[in-house]
Amino acid sequence: MQSRARQSAKLVTAAAIVSTVCVAAPAGAFELFGMTFFGSDDPAEAVIDPVNYTATISVAPAPDDDGLADTLTSASTLISDEDKPVSGSLGLLSKAKNDRKRLVAALFENARYDGLVDIFIEGRNIADLKPDATFSARPVPVSIRITPGPRYTLGRVDVSANGVPVDPAEYGLKPGGSAGSADVLDAEAKMFRKLRAQGRPFVAVTNRDIVADARTDRLDYMAEISPGNPVPFGETWVEGTEAVDPGFVAYMAGIKADEVFSPEELDQARQRLLKLGVFSSVTVKEAKAQAPDGTLPVQIEVGERKFGFYGVGATYSNTEGAGATGYVGYRNLFGRAESIRLDAAISRIGATTLADSPRPIDGPDYSGSLVFKKPGVLGPDSVYIGSLEIKREQPLAYDRTSYAVTSGVEYQIDPQQTVKATLRGEYEEITDYLGTRDYTIASLPITYTFDSRDKELNPTEGFLFQALAEPSYGFNTGTPFVKTGLDGRSYLSLTDSDRIVLAGRLAYGTIFGADVLDVPNDRRFYSGGGGSVRGYEFQSIGPYFPSFVPPGSGYNEDFTDTPTGGLSLFEASFEARIGITDTIQIVPFVDAGTVSTDLVPDFSNFKLGAGVGARYLTSFGPIRIDVAVPLDKGPRDAGYQIYAGIGQAF
Repeated sequence: MQSRARQSAKLVTAAAIVSTVCVAAPAGAFELFGMTFFGSDDPAEAVIDPVNYTATISVAPAPDDDGLADTLTSASTLISDEDKPVSGSLGLLSKAKNDRKRLVAALFENARYDGLVDIFIEGRNIADLKPDATFSARPVPVSIRITPGPRYTLGRVDVSANGVPVDPAEYGLKPGGSAGSADVLDAEAKMFRKLRAQGRPFVAVTNRDIVADARTDRLDYMAEISPGNPVPFGETWVEGTEAVDPGFVAYMAGIKADEVFSPEELDQARQRLLKLGVFSSVTVKEAKAQAPDGTLPVQIEVGERKFGFYGVGATYSNTEGAGATGYVGYRNLFGRAESIRLDAAISRIGATTLADSPRPIDGPDYSGSLVFKKPGVLGPDSVYIGSLEIKREQPLAYDRTSYAVTSGVEYQIDPQQTVKATLRGEYEEITDYLGTRDYTIASLPITYTFDSRDKELNPTEGFLFQALAEPSYGFNTGTPFVKTGLDGRSYLSLTDSDRIVLAGRLAYGTIFGADVLDVPNDRRFYSGGGGSVRGYEFQSIGPYFPSFVPPGSGYNEDFTDTPTGGLSLFEASFEARIGITDTIQIVPFVDAGTVSTDLVPDFSNFKLGAGVGARYLTSFGPIRIDVAVPLDKGPRDAGYQIYAGIGQAF
């Protein structure tokens, strides 16, 4: 092993293999296996005495290649920066030496500790060149020659933690396992995290011995870990607050003194504080040492953001008319992250009929709401939400003007589970085929949500499940009823790069206790549109009122052939999100749905829609455009529908 001295680096002991990312290193530098590597020169800096070069790379065939040549080529800055001049002969020599270290690191990551990396400038090996060497050719020829050598596997593995049970095989450290440097370091980091999760904040390696044996192509890993004892949390200290009450910040962090230290608790505390919306930055960390009483203090550092906010927007469509939206709010009313927000919107300015329908509309739609939130009313994981609302809307099925007041609490059971209960009082005036009716309703919607999705607007893994129960009572009609609903969504990525994601959705709902015409129109079920069954107009799936008005009946002729809504609903959707590039997806999909006036959905009137969409992925979520056709086209259905929005369809 020592006889092959001309190779760029050899792994002999732990001092040559084990390291971590060096945070304090200069910009563009990183440390791996005891060696420091520097990136290319800052392109913004002027290049003195510019020298151009050409670079070639050759990788000798190796068993179990697995794209090694491509990996090494990508790791070489001599190759990637070939079109950028370097500063003089010394600059080229320095770049070549750093590149050799990068390539050795890439070999180590692929468990090839016997590899050779030779770089030649004008035919001379850089290992033999002095710092003052000069090169006369222009451009200067540079050649990289790599002999990868055999792939090592793990040999002996021995980890002790002062009597605390630690199974290195659980993390992939076992004889015959991967010996790649990144895999070894990752496994060690996971062991550390597991011990810290047991309440041990002061885990440390007291001895480490890692040896690569060239005779057997094996990497032996031995480590002695001092886990330390579990330590309880102590006092919580807060820094950085100005307008926000620091005692409230400590309370909302939710870290209880005398409970055992937990990195997960620290992370959850940070997430709670970020959700308050009053901080631009939040750091939650344990102290570096225990207090005299043996507890571990917690340090919170925050940076406050601007508390006032506002926004405006506008839209225009040749069929829907013009529209405008706006909001204004304040995030820290009384020093404890209380927020108030006023929203207002107006739409269909200038429109006279609904799109794709002869039904006339009378003036614009509008809505407004004033929402007050107070976090921490029932503990750090709760928030009180109260609102005043006004709305006028004219969808296909009805005209509606409503005034509502709400008061409720949202409670986060854990990072994946949330329950919300709201007392809602509402007065509404609704017009449909049967005429105009008033409703005064009290309801108590209760929603349970389980959300394990990795991302909200563009999920690739996980589940979302929501269950709704909304008991209601109409005071002026004397009608009690209960609206229930289930909505489940699942996401599965078929590739590590998330280039192919399968997504599915099922929804089911039923209204108990009243006939369909005794339930206010807006509480009934409807289907069709961009959020349910694409290819069909919004609310268009399900039973309809007659297409005529009998003479002298008193029915409203403006609502002939419009949806009645139903007491039950079933919907299903499936789509494949296929990445064409890193930012563009093509999404074929199929949707299905039915609405019935009975308590059980009528599957004999099942409607199918299919189509294809495009997604442009941005930092704030996908921009979505879908084109869908109705596969069970009826006399009321258009040949196709186009939908656009931000975020996936579901």
